[in-house]
Amino acid sequence: MAKRQAPLLKDASKMQAPAMAFNRMEFAGCLGDLGTLLPISIGMIVLNGLNATNVMFTVGLFYILAGFYFKVPVPVQPMKVIGAYAIAVGLSPTQIIAASLWMGMIVLFMGTTGLIHIIGKYTPKSTIRGVQLGVGIILMMKGLNFMIRPDPHLAVQALGPIKIGIVLGVIGMAVTLFLLENRKIPAALVVISGGILVGLFIGKPVDMEKLKIGLHLPRLFPYGIPTFSDMLWVLPVLVVPQIPMTIGNAIISNTDVMHEYFGDQARRASYRSVANSQGLADIVSFILGGIPMCHGAGGLAAMVRFGARTAGANLMIGSIFVLLALLFGPHVLILLNLIPLSILGVLLIFAGVQLALMIRDLTRRSDLFVALIMLGITLTVNLAVAFICGIFIAYALKSDKINV
Repeated sequence: MAKRQAPLLKDASKMQAPAMAFNRMEFAGCLGDLGTLLPISIGMIVLNGLNATNVMFTVGLFYILAGFYFKVPVPVQPMKVIGAYAIAVGLSPTQIIAASLWMGMIVLFMGTTGLIHIIGKYTPKSTIRGVQLGVGIILMMKGLNFMIRPDPHLAVQALGPIKIGIVLGVIGMAVTLFLLENRKIPAALVVISGGILVGLFIGKPVDMEKLKIGLHLPRLFPYGIPTFSDMLWVLPVLVVPQIPMTIGNAIISNTDVMHEYFGDQARRASYRSVANSQGLADIVSFILGGIPMCHGAGGLAAMVRFGARTAGANLMIGSIFVLLALLFGPHVLILLNLIPLSILGVLLIFAGVQLALMIRDLTRRSDLFVALIMLGITLTVNLAVAFICGIFIAYALKSDKINV
């Protein structure tokens, strides 16, 4: 796996940055990963009946352990194919954790046997860039959708003829652009803080009685053990479609981005170690009743874009999730829902731009062709199919008989 010079962090491989720093920029950067994590996690808690304490605790634990091991910022995100389908169809908690167990075992098998290294070694660079372009565009579209659609947690839905989400989104975008390179006043910190204030003022009334601090410990197997039929049913419906996306985006692309941004600082990041990290996390998530989790390249792009440079970002956001879970338990959603969807949309848009721009190092016409074809397949079918097609197209174009 080539270690190329980072586009954002100049001479990343020569930088001797501390393994962990705890400052406002790291804190702002750790908030950048929330755009995808919160909506899907909250949806699976509210609509699928997952235990909020267990979900938040496992997410926080994964953040902390990944930060300690990799010693650079590492995103934690829901597995999107499983999460989106679970929310859309209303799957049961046991079906969700069954999918988590399958993914954990499969990814851990690929990591421990070295199979993932073989897959990564023979995956063309143009295909990796195609995955990053596709995810980037999807993140931007999702961010815009968050601004346009009604926010169920806001009491005010419009200012005259204009939807309140659009107003907040435009303001958030303007503030982010103005402060994006400001090291003293972090953009993400200002945008998230402002969003919470907006949620307090124009959000639906908060039931303060439910926010009493207590001690809420996660339970083992809170939904019981999945049945044999659950284990069989989720395999073709959830697991098989998720595998190519996990390989392409969460393992190969994410590892590539880690080296792009951090060079030698990311020396612990390999296809094998990133796969093993996710595999172990999903097996633990099965036991604790959390969500199927991965390391998404889009989340890493967001963390870096908003200021994260060390694993301190992971420890800060992970500690926040663990403390929220332990202190507020199932009522933690009251706090998380204070952040308007349009503000999360701002984070998604900038993360998407950051990730999509990584195709700029593709100079050959054939490589750009692969990336753009993959984008079209991603938008019309899904990322998993695009990843598989991208590999075949890239190898086909290496033949002298085919030109574009």
